[in-house]
Amino acid sequence: MGPQELKGHLDGLILAMLEAGPLHGYAVITALREHSSGALELPAGTIYPVLHRLERRGLIAGTWSEGAGRKRRIYALTTTGRKDLAAQRDNWNTFSRLISRVLTAGGTP
Repeated sequence: MGPQELKGHLDGLILAMLEAGPLHGYAVITALREHSSGALELPAGTIYPVLHRLERRGLIAGTWSEGAGRKRRIYALTTTGRKDLAAQRDNWNTFSRLISRVLTAGGTP
């Protein structure tokens, strides 16, 4: 599944990956791949712009960390980000129940 199919849901997916704790960008990519059993194999060019947008919106906070001679930006969920994630989960649950109900209706009212 690629970025096009995820349009509109990628913000929530990334926020969910950061819910357990701070991660750097590549770790977010790895977490998405692992939690989706490999179905979400997204390139850095897709993830990093979303991380930057979420940071500008105040949903995540980034700090620089240096280890093993490398600088990495570590992203953490903010209180506002946690609230946004909860709202996105509620919206997704409502939406998915609605779509399931329509798709399984078999054309009968």
